[in-house]
Amino acid sequence: MGRVTATDRRTVLLATAGLALAAGCASSSGAVAHPVRSPSTAPALPAQLTHGPRDRPRVALTFHGGGDPATARTLLTEAEKYGARVTVLAVGTWLDAHPDLARRILDGGHDLGNHTLRHLDINAMSETEAREEITGCAERLKRLTGSVGTWFRPSRTPVATPLVTRLAQEAGYPHVLSYDVDSLDFTSPGAPVVARKVLAEIREGSVVSLHFGYADTIAALPVVLEELDRRGLAAVTTTELFS
Repeated sequence: MGRVTATDRRTVLLATAGLALAAGCASSSGAVAHPVRSPSTAPALPAQLTHGPRDRPRVALTFHGGGDPATARTLLTEAEKYGARVTVLAVGTWLDAHPDLARRILDGGHDLGNHTLRHLDINAMSETEAREEITGCAERLKRLTGSVGTWFRPSRTPVATPLVTRLAQEAGYPHVLSYDVDSLDFTSPGAPVVARKVLAEIREGSVVSLHFGYADTIAALPVVLEELDRRGLAAVTTTELFS
């Protein structure tokens, strides 16, 4: 992970200043002591969710849980500085390597969910293979936190097939969590591009896809959070978004 400097931060701020003005003109390895809240079925919601209610000033920043653990800790701390709460969809093998992060995520008041065991193309798998990917991560979450977690997001795809959706429900996840804003931070386009894309597309109820493990995301996050605050949009957990 590259070191984020003060110059990096200034670059992002300058690159997004025009966007902020435009937006203002357009609109005003042991068990964790406390378990994760398990998702409850919401009959009014579809099986696959891309965004929350559009009539409330809330958004959900969701992170694919993988990569450098130092980046994860930095991003969580940065979010908390702004009073934001996020959702982390963790990869099972990442939890194996960094089991302490499960507790760190929960201690910060964030949501923790399932992003499959190995982060492979789950929609291309057989039923047996896909089930193992979902339940493998669920078992790790259960062992570390006492719960299978709040949400399931399929790996290598924004939308689950009917088969994967059914398998997720059988594993204890009533809804598959997708998103309506893709930051594309995993392509490493530069922090200004990440911030600009998110802020151009985000609105009430949005679910944003972000990733741990990228320096661009670290530099972009404060700019995104500052602009969300200016617009009166609260960054909340996915559970709160849909509550």
